[in-house]
Amino acid sequence: MDWKLIVICALITAGTFLFWEFVAWFSHKYIMHGVLWTWHKSHHTVHDHTVEKNDLFAVVFSIPSIALFIISTSVYPSPYLFSIALGIFCYGLFYLVFHDIIVHQRIKWRPVNRSKYLQRMIHAHYIHHAKHTKEDCEAFGFLYAPKKFEPKKFTIKEKRQDTQ
Repeated sequence: MDWKLIVICALITAGTFLFWEFVAWFSHKYIMHGVLWTWHKSHHTVHDHTVEKNDLFAVVFSIPSIALFIISTSVYPSPYLFSIALGIFCYGLFYLVFHDIIVHQRIKWRPVNRSKYLQRMIHAHYIHHAKHTKEDCEAFGFLYAPKKFEPKKFTIKEKRQDTQ
């Protein structure tokens, strides 16, 4: 592979990753808090079970990545399609670490040093979960939260149930 193809593929992967934030924001706001609230409601309900109906979204969102990995490696070999699949996969991995592990404590791990950016993102998600209904929620993104979500005093919620 020559360096130009590597650069192009890296840009496609990064662009797909960033575009997927829009896909996640749009889906979260208009689908999860809309027609598929029946799935997402489980995520806004305080509970202590490991799996929730909302986890079906992870399965649905993984389908394009899996399909593109298969197509780009065996059906129609293409480094460009592979780069798109990789960008979607990386966004899914980011979502898993940020949303499920850091924010909702599905696995007990938290970064010791939390930048102002990370504090704002976590705080925005806490604000999102302050509502247990599909209406009047805000902060639907996972990579970006406006400055208005900058916490005056940040405190991390230690128990998973407190984050729901």
